Formats: sequence, structure tokens, C-alpha cells
Amino acid sequence: MNTRDMKNRIGQSWVLASGVLALGASALLPHPAEAVPSFAVQTGQPCAACHVGSFGPQLTSFGRDFKLFGYVASKGKPTMPAVSAMVTTSFTHTNTDQVPSPAPWTGPNDNLSLDQVSLFYAGAVIPDVMGAFIQATYDGVHHVIHWDNTDIRLSREATIGGSDLVYGITVNNNPTVQDLWNSTPAWRYPYVQSALAAGPAAATKLDGSYAQKVIGVGAYGMLNDLLFVEADVYNPLNIPTQYALGLTGLQGSDTTDGVIPYWRVSLQHAFDQGHHSIQVGTYGMTADIFPGGDRSTGRSDGYTDIAADLNYQWYAKPSDVTADIASLHLNYIHEDQDLKASSLLSGTNARDQLNSFRADMSYAVAATYTPSVQYFRSWGSTDAALWSGSANGSPNSAGFVGEIAYSPWGKPGDPMTWFNPHLTLQYVAYTQFNGTSQHAGDNNTVFLNLWFALGLPN
Repeated sequence: MNTRDMKNRIGQSWVLASGVLALGASALLPHPAEAVPSFAVQTGQPCAACHVGSFGPQLTSFGRDFKLFGYVASKGKPTMPAVSAMVTTSFTHTNTDQVPSPAPWTGPNDNLSLDQVSLFYAGAVIPDVMGAFIQATYDGVHHVIHWDNTDIRLSREATIGGSDLVYGITVNNNPTVQDLWNSTPAWRYPYVQSALAAGPAAATKLDGSYAQKVIGVGAYGMLNDLLFVEADVYNPLNIPTQYALGLTGLQGSDTTDGVIPYWRVSLQHAFDQGHHSIQVGTYGMTADIFPGGDRSTGRSDGYTDIAADLNYQWYAKPSDVTADIASLHLNYIHEDQDLKASSLLSGTNARDQLNSFRADMSYAVAATYTPSVQYFRSWGSTDAALWSGSANGSPNSAGFVGEIAYSPWGKPGDPMTWFNPHLTLQYVAYTQFNGTSQHAGDNNTVFLNLWFALGLPN
């Protein structure tokens, strides 16, 4: 059996296992789209207990534990089904008009948009054993309904040689969506950004290339609240299935040759009675790709992504969910590209590299006001055929993001636990854009976002 056949056989076995688990979970899900802030209802905790600044996706220590244990922590039997909703709407202004306009229904600038409406199942499926985060979204920019981020987890506890072990299984559809630190690509900062502003052309495969286009199953374990290890295998969904799930832009898209393995290793430590929490880790994946779905050469391109990250949080008063929290996130991804197929089909280099680095800091004041800033940079091999839309074939881009977020509720004693608004004012400034510094500032963007978490009173 050759390597490709072996990868396909492994993929078929893993996707069958993941399908059985997902089917078992979905049979228990309520079908009515009743909307409640389900995680808060289930745990009996306000949003601020799990989320920095009283609103996601950035997690506190409690939020990471809730995810680790499979979304099943509960104050008792919930009185409402674990279903909730969100709505986001925004205003986008770029330094110069965009020609052509960013969408058929927009103007060249100063656009108002209903960005998305989402329904979630978010909570326990089998009490104390299995939980889920399942999202379906109406995309207001492309006017389609599609399946979105999904993570179904089964978690258990054990003691091995006097050491505590939390272990489990995850079935998910986006590499890194299941990550405990919510700082890897699926949830990374900035947590909201404009869909109507131009962005850099170059991105590593880990930066969302497989989001919702795969189904994967993985096993994970956390030993003594210190060492975390996870291994997943993803199988690509075929194009008809992706169309059926509402995904768009698939014509002429890449297809995957065999399965996609993913791994994660991390160390974390809390000290000074919980005032400080630090994590350092690595993660990565490898994939073989038919560029544009073209198999005519009999070869595929090989991509290997290896990443390193560091997360630090300081809690002014760990026992008080409204106390100030400072956060720092560093993330670096290195991608090796072995372009055996693309070099024959389109004349790219035989081998390229691409790198991505992001560093952000935030300070949440009273779980209400959260100013933050980020530096980002991507750089790599010059390849005129691969980066044809960039200046001189360079993938290099860099810049800064600054924002202030405001969450008036989501804290103990707030008047409405079923309604949590979140307002973000953001400015993106480019020092380099798609290979050039000339006119990079033309892409600078002012973005105002209003985000609602909605539900029914419990």
C-alpha cells in the first residue's frame, strides 16, 4: 500500500468515527431555534467569568477550564435548552475608495453592513460527559446560510500514578477552533474585523484555509493542569458536500490529497495565588494539496505549518470576575511549501516559505472597557507566479491594529442576563501591504462594530 492510499484509508476510518460521534450528539440536540445565552445559563456564571471584558472570544482561566472539560460544567439541570444567537452589524471606512466596490450591493466606501446572524447550540449534550459548540450562520455580506465553527467534546477525568488527568475526544470542523487558549487562528485577535475592507493576500494554511471545509476527530489530555497534548486527523469534505453546507467560492479551489494531521503541545502554569497565568506551546499540521483541484500532473503540493505561541494573563483579583485583567498573546507560524504541482502548472518556485507573526496586548477595566493593540507581520519567499497580485511577487505585509471595546453588561447583578451588547471601535494601519510600502496606508480602515448576544430570559 503506498503512502497516499494509506492516508486515504486512515482518513476514511477517522471520519467514520467522527461521524458516528457527531450523529450521536446531533440526535440529542433540540431542533427548535430557541435563543438563550446558554453557557451562562448552564454554569450559573455571568459572561465575565469565562470571557475577558465580559464578551468573547478571549477566555479567562475559568473559561479555558470550561472548554477543557467539554462545555459541561453546570450549576444543576438547565431549565432552558442550550441554544443562543448573535447578530453583528458594522460600519467600514477605508482611507481611499475601493474600486471595484467590495460587494455588489455596496458603494466604494463608508458602508453599513449586517455582517452575520448566527444560531448556536452551546452547552451540555450528555450531562457531565459530552458538550458542544455548534454554530450556523447567515452571512450578510455574501447572502448565504452556512455551517460555521463546530466543536463537539467528550471529556473524562482520571488519576494516573498520583497525577490528575483530564482527557477527551473532540470532533470539529476547523483546525485550532478546539484550542483551549482561543488565541490561535480560529479565534485570534482582532476578534472582529471588516469583511468589506481589503486585506493582505498571503496567509498560511493554518490561517483559516480549512475552516468548515474539513471534519476531524482528535484526542487530548491535560496532565496536572500543566502539560496539554492533542492529536487530530482531518478529512476534507468533497465539493458537493461543501456546497450543500452553504460554503461559497469553491469553483477552482484547492482540493486536499488524503488526510490532514494536526498536533498541539503546550505547558501552562498559574502562580501567585492565581494572579498570573502563563502558557507556552507549539502546534502545527501538514497537508498535500492539488492546486485549483488540478490532478493532471499526478503530483500535489506539500505544506507543513509549524507554530509557536505564548499567552500571559494578569488578574488584579482572581476571585472577582469584574476585576481588571491584562493579557498578552504572541503567535508565530512558519510554513514550508513544496510546490511540486504548482511549479509545473503555473511556473512557481519549486519551494517557498511563508511566515506570520502577531503580538497583541489588552487591558480589561472592570470587565467593561477593553483597549487593545496588535502588531502583525507576514513575510516570505518572492514568487511572482504564486503571489501574482502582490508587488514584485512579494507576500510581505505589516501593520498595527488599535481598538477599544465596550461591554456594559455580562457581569453579576446586570439587569438582563439574556441580552449582552458589545461595541468595538477599531483602526487598522498598514506600514506594508502586499509587498510594498507605497500607498500601503490607502488600505487603512476605520471599523465600528456592534455585536449582540441574544436569548430568552431564564
